[in-house]
Amino acid sequence: MKTLDKIPTGKIERASQLVKTGVKIGGNYVKYYGKKLVNSELTKDQLNEDNAEDIYDGLKELKGSALKVAQMLSMEKNMLPKAYVDKFSLSQFSVPPLSAPLVRKTFKKYLGKYPEEVFDSFQKDSVNAASIGQVHKATKDGKNLAVKIQYPGVAESISSDLALVKPIALKMFNIKGKDADKYFKEVENKLLEETNYFLEIEQSKEITKACAAIEYLEFPEYYNELSSERIITMDWMNGTHLSDFAKTNFSQEVGNKLGQTLWDFYMFQIHVLRKVHADPHPGNFLVSKEQSLIAIDFGCIKEIPDEFYIPYFELAKKVVIQSKELFTAKMYDLEILTPTDSPKELEFFTAMFKEMLTLFTEPLNAEVFDFGADDFWNKIANLSDRFAKDTEIRKMNGNRGSKHFLYMNRTFFGLFNLLHDLKAQVHINNFKKYRE
Repeated sequence: MKTLDKIPTGKIERASQLVKTGVKIGGNYVKYYGKKLVNSELTKDQLNEDNAEDIYDGLKELKGSALKVAQMLSMEKNMLPKAYVDKFSLSQFSVPPLSAPLVRKTFKKYLGKYPEEVFDSFQKDSVNAASIGQVHKATKDGKNLAVKIQYPGVAESISSDLALVKPIALKMFNIKGKDADKYFKEVENKLLEETNYFLEIEQSKEITKACAAIEYLEFPEYYNELSSERIITMDWMNGTHLSDFAKTNFSQEVGNKLGQTLWDFYMFQIHVLRKVHADPHPGNFLVSKEQSLIAIDFGCIKEIPDEFYIPYFELAKKVVIQSKELFTAKMYDLEILTPTDSPKELEFFTAMFKEMLTLFTEPLNAEVFDFGADDFWNKIANLSDRFAKDTEIRKMNGNRGSKHFLYMNRTFFGLFNLLHDLKAQVHINNFKKYRE
């Protein structure tokens, strides 16, 4: 894979790159409609593949928040066409890395020394390049280390990048009205936190300590003296990325063991710590030779305030979903329904969310849940497909729900997908034993 000697950091440079991408997409549509005239039965599969490739190729040169948004979208397997999911998922750990000279320059700027002056050995080629930073292997005093280096200009370009992405997102998610800004501000704040490596180290140590008792779960140790605001040094952890492991011929017993560990880890954070690792994609987890789960990235931590936590999990209870009065009250508490809704909107969104929540909360209302069962996922796929084709939804204001839904839903969807990949059968309340 080629390396990058420079990343566009200025607003004009980055906007220009997105404009070029837009021109390519426009050309893809022209080709598609030209072929459609000749063959009326032509599907959008090739169009989706061409668009996904052009969008990804444009974003991977920019890195940063634009690519991070693509990564987030890749986790929504039932929302986007498969071509987009497949291509965007590459942003988890397969993008062009920085060149060796640019790595040295970045290191000197943020740690005051070149890598070879800090470590006993430092591999100039990265072993993993993602949306916000890349990882190099190093050694010091007999320890194998992972050194994460943030791409230049990422933190400074977040606001301008999101401003460029905003019109596309508004259209994709049918968001209208002035209140839409609260969602973009939530994403912007979280992305800014992810670029603060001092904060990430602090969060990593806090969660590592709090979750130390959870069985079959491992974490690296972090080294403040070898880190800075744009560089993190931690233990090198040996293991297979969870996505690669999920493709191997593992036993049901191993899948259950890893899935239970993953579930307990997330439920303990949510219900006990009231903050959660809100980036559950496969690139953030490894599986060791001993088949333990290793969590290696804590840049995105979502705090869950009581005013959201309480109605959110009350709304997950069957008794609340089945009670018209209780269900409606929680819908208002969570800003899914609003005082300005018309009678038609109230009726439409009450019915829609009741159907969605009845399905999505099935795991939370079970003693043991089989995330590998096709039935649950087929129902999700069918529901998503039906909503995607519903012309009434496009007429309604999609600006629904508290800003906290963004990262909480992302957490649960990502977690469910990882558990599905592991075909795990999970004891839902097992995490409670770690409260003691």
